[in-house]
Amino acid sequence: MSRIKIFCLAFLGLVLIGFFLFCLCAEKNVLQIFMKENTQKQNKVCFQDFCFEVEIAKTAAERKQGLMFRKTLDENKGMLFDFGKQGKYSFWMKNTLIPLDIIWLNKDREVVFIKNNVQPCSEEKCESTMPDKEAIYVLEINAGMADKIGLSIDAKMIFEIK
Repeated sequence: MSRIKIFCLAFLGLVLIGFFLFCLCAEKNVLQIFMKENTQKQNKVCFQDFCFEVEIAKTAAERKQGLMFRKTLDENKGMLFDFGKQGKYSFWMKNTLIPLDIIWLNKDREVVFIKNNVQPCSEEKCESTMPDKEAIYVLEINAGMADKIGLSIDAKMIFEIK
């Protein structure tokens, strides 16, 4: 066999081995990404033995949108508004289609105010609620859930935020 043929076969063999290793590594990375995405924990806010999976509203745009225009909300779901600093934050139900319980929490994650069964509002001017206590977080859940789980003022919430 000539040296050119041997060189070509060796080169082709190296290319095939390289391609095989590339595919193996790419498959492993895709698998790692898939597994990582599927094993990530959900954001949770817990009170005693009951947890809510929550969406986090951190930006002004996310806080402004909130749960507006949603037709349903699963019993164990909600939205946690993170304002980043203590303050008095008012909430209203404009363009919100489902009744909610709204819970304000201070920097120590203690409940400072609860507004139960806040009804949707489709009017141009909607009533807003502003507690007289400062909060850093506000949790919105389905109406009736605060009573169902026995939520009360000074209750401590446990956050599992990713």
